[in-house]
Amino acid sequence: MSKDIFDQLALFKDLSSEQIALLKPLFMPCDCYGDSTLFEQGDPAEHLYLVVTGEVVIRHKPEDGPPITVARVKAGGVVGWSAALGNRRYTSAGVCTRYTQMLRVRGEDLRELCELHPETGILILERLAEIIAERLRHTHKQVVEILKEGLGNHLQSQ
Repeated sequence: MSKDIFDQLALFKDLSSEQIALLKPLFMPCDCYGDSTLFEQGDPAEHLYLVVTGEVVIRHKPEDGPPITVARVKAGGVVGWSAALGNRRYTSAGVCTRYTQMLRVRGEDLRELCELHPETGILILERLAEIIAERLRHTHKQVVEILKEGLGNHLQSQ
């Protein structure tokens, strides 16, 4: 993975060299091979992952049905944000569809950075919120399509 990857990811864009110096030690490279599970729904939420290359599929298993794919996260995206929010468990599963390079940070370390360096913490949290909001906009459309398809199949079977 390139040493200047921090310059390429939107999460770190326009941060000062001092802010980058605070963040770099927290983010570790993490590689995942195709069809490998990064985390399962219900696992302890320990890490937030930034996708550098590849793809991570987010799957959610509702109590009353089969797992559904709710997002396909590509380069520049974020997965495992339950860890950054301080949730105890991941609410969905993350599965790499192919070889995927990521940076990961322990949610606890990120929250501590926010407390010790609020100015940098606020910038990072705002950018995470933008990335997450964008994904949720796309996820909403996918969930509506899944529900329409399921309703259509249900009506046809009656």
